[in-house]
Amino acid sequence: MQTYTATTDTLDETIALGEIIGQRLRGGEILEFSSDLGGGKTSFVRGLAKGFGSPEPVASPSFTISYVYSRPDGKQLHHFDFYRLQDAGIVASELAEVAGDPASVVALEWGELVHDVLPEEKLVITIKNISDNSRQFTFTFPASYDYLFQNMQTPKEAA
Repeated sequence: MQTYTATTDTLDETIALGEIIGQRLRGGEILEFSSDLGGGKTSFVRGLAKGFGSPEPVASPSFTISYVYSRPDGKQLHHFDFYRLQDAGIVASELAEVAGDPASVVALEWGELVHDVLPEEKLVITIKNISDNSRQFTFTFPASYDYLFQNMQTPKEAA
C-alpha cells in the first residue's frame, strides 16, 4: 500500500482537492472515507463529483443513505453514508452490485458496517481536523490506483 498526504486550509481547498481526484477517476474505483463527524467528507465528495463530470449538486446522504450522480457519458458516482445505520441490510446489497463496476465509482462514508462487501483494492481517505478549517488528508491506496496521484499538484501548490 502507498500513501499520499495533502493539507487544505479552507473549504474551497477541500472541494478543489476532491475535484482534482475526481478528474482522474476512470470508473471502478472504491473510495472509503474515515473521519470524525463534520470532518469534510461530504465537502470532498462535492469536489469529487464536480471533477468526475457530474453537473448535479451534492447533498449529504446521511438521511437518505445514498445518492447517485451521473455524468453525460453514463458513468456514475455512488455516494453512500452509513452513519445512521445499525445494520446495512439491503443497502449493502446495492453497494455490492456497484462495487467494482467499471462504469461506477463508489464514495463511501462510515463504511465499517460493510467491510465484508468491500474489495481489498480501494482508496482509503483519512481526514484529520487540524483546526476549524484545516484538514489533513491521507490517501492510502494499492499500486493499481497510482494514476490518481501521479504528478499530483494540490490546490495550494497550483495557486
